[in-house]
Formats: sequence, structure tokens, C-alpha cells
Amino acid sequence: MRHRLVLAGIVAALAAFALPAIAAAAPKPAVLTFKTAKIGAPGNPSVGIIPFNDAIYRSCEEAPETPKKPCQQVGAVNYGYGVSQLEVTVSQYVAFLNTVDPKGTNRHKLYSSDESGTAWPRFGQIDFSSSAGKGRHYTLAAPEWSNKPYGFANFLRSARFANSLYNGELLSKKASSEAGFSYVTYKVRLSPVTEKGMYDMTERAMTRSKKSGFVIPSQDEWIKSAYYDPKGGGTFSYWKYPTNSGVFGDNTATAPVQATLDPTNGNVTNAASQPLAIFHTLETPPPSWCPTTFSAEACTTVNPFGMDPTNYAKLYAGSLGTVGQAGTLGPWGTLDQGGNVVEWTDTITPPPFGIKGKRVWRRLHGGISNSPVYQLWLSAIGLNPQDNTFFTATYPWIGIRIGVLGNLSPDKG
Repeated sequence: MRHRLVLAGIVAALAAFALPAIAAAAPKPAVLTFKTAKIGAPGNPSVGIIPFNDAIYRSCEEAPETPKKPCQQVGAVNYGYGVSQLEVTVSQYVAFLNTVDPKGTNRHKLYSSDESGTAWPRFGQIDFSSSAGKGRHYTLAAPEWSNKPYGFANFLRSARFANSLYNGELLSKKASSEAGFSYVTYKVRLSPVTEKGMYDMTERAMTRSKKSGFVIPSQDEWIKSAYYDPKGGGTFSYWKYPTNSGVFGDNTATAPVQATLDPTNGNVTNAASQPLAIFHTLETPPPSWCPTTFSAEACTTVNPFGMDPTNYAKLYAGSLGTVGQAGTLGPWGTLDQGGNVVEWTDTITPPPFGIKGKRVWRRLHGGISNSPVYQLWLSAIGLNPQDNTFFTATYPWIGIRIGVLGNLSPDKG
């Protein structure tokens, strides 16, 4: 009997010792869901635009000559594709980080310290803990960030996010329709593999290496999904804003309404005012909120740059709102392609002003929450170096939207 008691005690001790090891096991790769709008009408016409001019032309042949800002022909896409209805959220990016960087080494610079809530109470979205368990180093800086758009992306981060999706396991695919628009929802188990896939990250100017899969939309794909009206609305079938057709040449007279945000959580409070976007009009205070984790004083004074509160308030005026809550659908059923965060495309473009060097520049589009409404115009064609680490540390308004090429099928096995 005594031996049985001793043996039982040993078994119990071993079980107690083993439990923490089981509990500390790294989580499985994250599963993310993306609802994508189906973009049809292949072979749609392009239009001519002069960057940041309030005008549209049937072609660049009809546009005036502007040597400093030459006309661009944009928007034509000769195939069907998908564009995610919403921007990539902070919770999705956290799941991506913990999947592809389970040890928290940050080998590919997918995270910067300025993104933490401690460093930047008002804008810091993601905290990092070196002592956390494997696959748990990255967490939300505040619960309110969960469904806000991730705002610290450069193109290299965006491409690696797309690669993780491309290399992942497609668990399900479901078609649906809503408000006259067609959607496909994908559920994907992320892959930890980020250096190969849709984009070969060993190449300096990486381009798409596959004909189907998850991508970062090109400039034309992005513009078509945001502005081209298959029903013929707008001018030459293009809207001035991603929220409404507007009138080219009327400056801001037909602009959408500025969204207002709940100061405690960043939710949109005036969704009944349509069309609506998260940007900053000159006549009203900027959309703004402070995470409940921090005090109002911290949100208005603490920043990674040691800026005084007055200058800080001028340069960092607009906050990011919860994705989709502005509620204004674009011509294909997407949300928030105007305002909130500006978004990367994978289109490579020459550098501005004759700048020389080996840096690769890419196009962006969409406007941001602290900029005037002209940033939402079809002609608001931006560009930035793909590896701009300065922006990932100082500019919390650059995001990611996912595209889909081809007829993807769920993995079987």
C-alpha cells in the first residue's frame, strides 16, 4: 500500500509539472477572414488625370500639358478580381506578427517600437513583450484598437502580409450578395513563410510572381474598385470620391461629410450623415479619440519625438476610426477607400522631382484622417519609398488592403 501511495504521489507531481508546459505551448497559426468585393466589368475604359487637379479627362490626349505634373492614364483593368471590403485591422496584423515572428526577434522589421502604447499613447496600436511566450509577444496596445486599421505599414510589411496569406491554407470560400453587390469571403490559416510567395522578398523591386492568389492591389485595381462605376454614374463612369460621384471642378462642394468619432473608443458617431468619410475639414475639429488605457493628458502630450503639445497637436490632428463604420459603400461595395488610412498599391513608379538612387517607389491612394478632402479625389495619386522606415516610426496613417486574383479553391486534405 505504501508503494502505491508513493507511486501515486510521483504521478501527481509529474502531472502538475507537465501542465504549465502544455499551457505555454505556442498557439497555432492564426486564422483570418476577409470579405472581398468582386470587381467585374473587365476591359473598362481608363481616364486621364493630372495629379491633385480637380479634373478628369477621357484620355491624356485631351488633358492640358503640365510638365511638372504630367497626365496619367488610370483605372483600366481587363480581368475580374477581388478587393477586401475593409482595411487590414490591428487585430489581424497582431495575429500575423505572432504567426510569422513567434520568437519575437523582429528579423524582418515588421514592427517598430514607436507602435507601442507606452511610446505613443494616442497612436500606438501594438505592444511588444520580450518575456512573453512563443507566439504571444505582440498584443493590442488597447482593446479599442482591435477593429481600427493597421496604420504603420510600409510596402515590405504589406507584401509579407500578402505572402503569409498566399502561402497559407484556404479553409473556406463563400460567395454572397448584399445591397446589390457581390462578395466572396475567404477564411485563411496564415503561413509563417513570408519571404517567398506572391512576392519574392529577395528582389529589390519585387513584383507579382504568380497569376492567382492574394496580392496588394495595383494602382489600377485600387482605383477601379474605388472610383469606377459599372452603372455609368459620375463622369466617364468614374466618381470623384470613393464615397459618391461628386462633381469634378467644383472643388469641395459635393464632398462627403466628415465623420466624428466617440472620444473614448474611436467609433463613428454620425453614420446617419451620408456620404461619410474619416478625414479633416478645415471648418470642424479633426476626428479624434484617446484609448481608455491612457489619460487625456498622455494622449495630448506624450509622443516618441519629444514634441511640445502645441506642435504635436498641429502635426498629429486626426485619429483612426473603426473600420466600416462610416458606412458609405463605393461603386463595388467596398468601405473606407476614402479617408482613415492611405493604402499601398504594388505599382512601382519613378521617384519624384528627379530624385536619384536605388530606392523603389510605389503608388498609394485613399487619403487619411488628418488631411483635407482633396486627398480623397480620384486624382490624389501619392507615392512613397517601399522601405520607408521613417514613416513606420512617425506616420500612423498608412495601411493595407488585400486583393485577390484568380479563382481560389479551399485546400483539401
